[in-house]
This record gives sequence, structure tokens and C-alpha cells, in this order.
Amino acid sequence: MTESKITVYGTDWCGDCVRARHILDGRGIPYEWIDINRDAEARRYVVQVNNGYRSVPTIVFQDGTVLVEPSNAELEAKLGAA
Repeated sequence: MTESKITVYGTDWCGDCVRARHILDGRGIPYEWIDINRDAEARRYVVQVNNGYRSVPTIVFQDGTVLVEPSNAELEAKLGAA
């Protein structure tokens, strides 16, 4: 497996964030976790990317694509293509 740079923006209390991280961890895929409740710059980025909303998880892939609140199937499909 080649190392991919994935950044996951989220919050500790977000169930969708926990689910997305579980998928990444289960596949052994390295990623950077950024809690937007603790990082104001990251929070501003998420709001900018999501047209004024703090939608999490916001997942940014090495190729520049972004998935926001992906379903398991959407995330698995993207990881399969990576």
C-alpha cells in the first residue's frame, strides 16, 4: 500500500466522524485528524469548503478531492479508487 495523505476534519462528538475514522483505521490507512473544536483555522477552512456550514467529517484526499459527510459506500468507493 502506498502512503496517502488524507486529512479528516471533524469533532470528537460526531458519530459520522467516528464511523469514517473506523473505516480508515480498519483499512490501515494513515490520516491526519484535526478537531475543528480545537483548531480555529481548521474550523474556518471547513466552513469555507462547505458554503458556510461546519459539516463534518470533511475529508480531504491527496488528489485534492473532498468528501463531506460521506456514506460508508462513498468513502469505501473513494478509498478503493485511491
